[in-house]
Amino acid sequence: MAELERGGDWMQDGRATSPTLLVVDDDHSNLESLEGVFAREGYRVLLAAGGRVALETVRRHRVDVVLTDLMMPDMDGLDLLRSVKTVSPETEVILMTAYGTVARAVEAMKEGAYDFVTKPFKKIQILKGVRRAMEKQVLLLENRNLRNLLETTGKDRLIVGNSLVVRKLLDMARQVAASEANVLLSGESGTGKELVARQLHQWSRRADRVFIPFNCAALPRELAEAELFGHEKGAFTGAHKERPGLFREADGGTLFLDEMSELDLSLQGKLLRVLQEGEVRPVGGARPVQVDVRLITATKHDLEEQVKEGKFREDLYYRLNVIVLKLPSLRERKEDIPLLADFFLRRYAKKNNRQIEGISRGALDTLTSFNWPGNVRELENAIERAVVLAKGNMLTEEDLPETVLRAGPEDGSITLPMGTTMEEMEKLMLTQTLKLTRGNKRLAAHLLGISQRTVYRILDRQERDEEP
Repeated sequence: MAELERGGDWMQDGRATSPTLLVVDDDHSNLESLEGVFAREGYRVLLAAGGRVALETVRRHRVDVVLTDLMMPDMDGLDLLRSVKTVSPETEVILMTAYGTVARAVEAMKEGAYDFVTKPFKKIQILKGVRRAMEKQVLLLENRNLRNLLETTGKDRLIVGNSLVVRKLLDMARQVAASEANVLLSGESGTGKELVARQLHQWSRRADRVFIPFNCAALPRELAEAELFGHEKGAFTGAHKERPGLFREADGGTLFLDEMSELDLSLQGKLLRVLQEGEVRPVGGARPVQVDVRLITATKHDLEEQVKEGKFREDLYYRLNVIVLKLPSLRERKEDIPLLADFFLRRYAKKNNRQIEGISRGALDTLTSFNWPGNVRELENAIERAVVLAKGNMLTEEDLPETVLRAGPEDGSITLPMGTTMEEMEKLMLTQTLKLTRGNKRLAAHLLGISQRTVYRILDRQERDEEP
């Protein structure tokens, strides 16, 4: 058995290694030829001249993909497949077969083979199959690492993310949580302001008491006043019984007021009194009631600008503005997208009883390149939709919303790894351009400076290459 070790390192259990391919064939000339092909691709190549030697290799080495002939004298490819899956279930197996044994190759697919290629095969065809199998291995590894990261960030962490901006935000939040200072959360819609408010509460000395959220834009002024400050029986039409109000319900705990900029000016005055005196006066009530409440507020607007425009009380603004936590948009923390996507994938796969292993490389690249104007909330909705509509056990680009697919990279560029063949470049350029033109082949041909006939020729060749 020969062995070659070349570049292309990746991470396995925290160690840098090369992706490992085991080629199995009783034809030595075929072994040598394939060894050269895959060594140039940067794989660590192991060779075995028969099924029994191959199985022993899998037992002694970490093997990511096995590429094996189907017809061998000592152990055929189907028996080797079953044995490999018993010894190393995560190892992918690709079968090489002659046209006359395609039926057996299909049988092998049912047994868990990743793919099969028919002899005589083209170099690009067998390279493509092995690359896809290796990509699946990388994705499985990355998904495990993402889940390990989620599990090691601390059980008391509600915020998913490991980017520098998120770590800084959480460091400041932990420090602020121990105090009784008023906190104002600012950030775009969908950045997770309520989640940060809950995190502050969980890290505070009030964690064992109630946390109550209220959206200031949800109710008109009269109802919002009664909801927040309470009312006496008969205080207004429909007030059939006394209501304590959210401030009294949150006594000893935390009250979170979202969309603070939408609070009516007259109610802003009552809120200021609560902050100054620590007491609320219910609607229709004769005496104020003492309360001990930690107040956290949030806004997507610039309150200082609203003060200048006369839409927000200046004295209240300075009361609320003691500590300001600025929440980053998702485009400012794109390195967190894989972690968030995996988190939402697991949540909605469980909720919808779907067995989905992970997210394909292409889908992850598309998610990362999208601008996400709706931030984390929009990403969550996209993953939930993809989980529900996914056709296989891996989320792919086809499962993503059309709005995400149409957008493409923010700067319109395409990044290609070193070693990409001209044929693959051609395919990727046409695929991305057709996305941009929404499938309009004439316009795509014009943008690429080629004829429509060339577009159809490339598409026909791609379709032939993808056939088993």
